Amino acid sequence: MTLVKYRENAVYTVCNDAGQRFALRVHRPGYHSDAELRSELQWMSALAENGIPVPGIIPARDGSLFVKVELPGAPVMQVDMLEWLSGRPVGSIEDIASCATEDLCGYYVKAGALAARLHNFSETWQMPDGFARHAWDTQGLIGQGPFWGRFRELPALIGHRDLIDTACRKAEAELAVIGRSMKVYGLVHADFVPENLLHADGALMLIDFDDAGFGWHMFELATALYFYLDTPGYDAVSSALVAGYRSAHPLTDAQLPLFLLLRSITYLSWVHTRRETQTAQELTPMFVERTVDLARRYLM
Repeated sequence: MTLVKYRENAVYTVCNDAGQRFALRVHRPGYHSDAELRSELQWMSALAENGIPVPGIIPARDGSLFVKVELPGAPVMQVDMLEWLSGRPVGSIEDIASCATEDLCGYYVKAGALAARLHNFSETWQMPDGFARHAWDTQGLIGQGPFWGRFRELPALIGHRDLIDTACRKAEAELAVIGRSMKVYGLVHADFVPENLLHADGALMLIDFDDAGFGWHMFELATALYFYLDTPGYDAVSSALVAGYRSAHPLTDAQLPLFLLLRSITYLSWVHTRRETQTAQELTPMFVERTVDLARRYLM
């Protein structure tokens, strides 16, 4: 076993005697209930079986999609195993401008089309009994108990809370008008960041469904674009992503400023509930500055 990433989960690469590689995930205790994790793996299985390039699920010997492990003095851990997808990430959050804009546009045309295929499939997929996932809906994004945590309590927001609250009230009204029809809302991956998009031999693949749940399709696209804000290639990447999406699913991008703001607010929740970590401490100033800027532009 070799540790690949330790952020929300601990992800290891493992090999069998034949040299095949797999991804072993040890989930962060308390993030998802058993029903929610089972539902994530059921959706991933259905996507993989229908030709969407995501990791397949390797079941346990008894056929279960994940197992629970108990060790003395430790919380019960959920553990699952996925197929290993060989490929290189499109980029990284830490080094977002390292890839040439021309190459990024090629990737993000494909990323848009991949998001559209995922949404199209989910519109018609019959969810199994007991299916349960969190929601990136109004309450989950900007309600009094957001899914990732109470961003309004973030100390670094002092001096900006009235602005954010005003923007949230406007956003709540706009979301009510947009509604939640199947054409604009449904199951979304919710983490189309460059690390989760792998490219190999001209194809693009999607990994890490840990944050997947119910949400607006435009939230998916805002997530894909968020870390490219303030980079020279943003307009080109945004146009490429939207064009790719429109090749397979209808879309109006007039709502993009709203969903970029909502995505930014969720990252305030993320750093607030993980404020003891070095990552959260390093990212908090950037997220606050960007959220304030997006809120001001949204309210203009």
